[in-house]
Amino acid sequence: MHTWPLFPVTVVGSLPRSPALLNALRRKQAGRLSAAEFAPIATQAVQEAVALQEQAGVDIVSDGEQWRDNFYSFIVEHVDGVRLMSLAELLDYVENKAAFERLLNALDVPAFAIKNPVVIGPVRRREPLALGEYQGVAAQTTRPIKIALPGPYLLTRSMWVKRLSAEDYPTKEALGNDVVALLRAELLALRDAGCAFVQFDEPVLTEVAFAGPHATHTFMCAALSEKSSPEEELSFAVDLINRVVQGVEGIKTGLHVCRGNWSRQESVLLQGAYDPLIPYFSRMQVQQLVLEYATERAGSVEVLGDLPPDKEIGLGVCNPRSADIESVEFIVGKVHALLRHRQPEQIYLNPDCGFGTFAERPVNSMEVATQKLRVLYQAAEVLRQEYR
Repeated sequence: MHTWPLFPVTVVGSLPRSPALLNALRRKQAGRLSAAEFAPIATQAVQEAVALQEQAGVDIVSDGEQWRDNFYSFIVEHVDGVRLMSLAELLDYVENKAAFERLLNALDVPAFAIKNPVVIGPVRRREPLALGEYQGVAAQTTRPIKIALPGPYLLTRSMWVKRLSAEDYPTKEALGNDVVALLRAELLALRDAGCAFVQFDEPVLTEVAFAGPHATHTFMCAALSEKSSPEEELSFAVDLINRVVQGVEGIKTGLHVCRGNWSRQESVLLQGAYDPLIPYFSRMQVQQLVLEYATERAGSVEVLGDLPPDKEIGLGVCNPRSADIESVEFIVGKVHALLRHRQPEQIYLNPDCGFGTFAERPVNSMEVATQKLRVLYQAAEVLRQEYR
């Protein structure tokens, strides 16, 4: 079984990509670079990402998602029945094109740079989604490894586009069954290969909680799939994740929820405390909730006291979108507040979100990301001295 120190430092997933890797990604997607030619470029990027994390003091490392275009679109390379489309291409299929264009402009979303996987046929796992990524990281480090996967609700909502998907899946609920099977198979494969931690990304849950059933969507779910009431949608999300993780032992599972990570303009991102999500978090069978708390938009950690006592918290204590480096005192203060509700061994330290969620639109530089990870380690060392 994997072990790590108190207040383990980890990442949410992504790190910025180098110019060489970005160029290779573009060429591969355009069909001008084969998978075999892309592999050594990505492998080198993973080596650099792992070395950076180890030098910064990260206890549970990732590959920085260097193989991926973004945190969920990468699945098109491994799954039949899914096509990758830019948000600009999707404009032709939304019911209200003008409203969608206005939304993208208002939210500072680059319609050509961000791509979305869309279901156009029966969804079948052609090959593992991230097992190869895990094996690549495992060849570079002896430290425990975290792999991030798109959550089942995110995939179901984002991939179901009525005009393109309804022939095979009349509703998004029908698609959800195949998404659960896809992710559960991947979780088991990663567990069997020795992966320490799988994190399921569900950023869209805040959009559901903070907006009404017919309010303007955020682009996090491509603004394409119609919602039922927030209560119905959140209950659907609970059911999906529980079906993925139910009965799976021997690997830590977590759920990451943030408020958007595509822009450095904080004003265009969602805001609101986690209060409306706490009842749904409490029913989820994951071991850890990976939550953002570095900005005022997230509210107080006090609400986490209402969670079941066995829930771990991956505490977001640095803002990946800011050039300002958080102080050790700021991070330690956030942890002290949470320690009123969790035991020291239940608290992990991480950024609010990834530093390069979308390959073409990183929210920070590698230099700033490195400094922020080092401060997380320094704060963890202070806390370990205090609570060992």
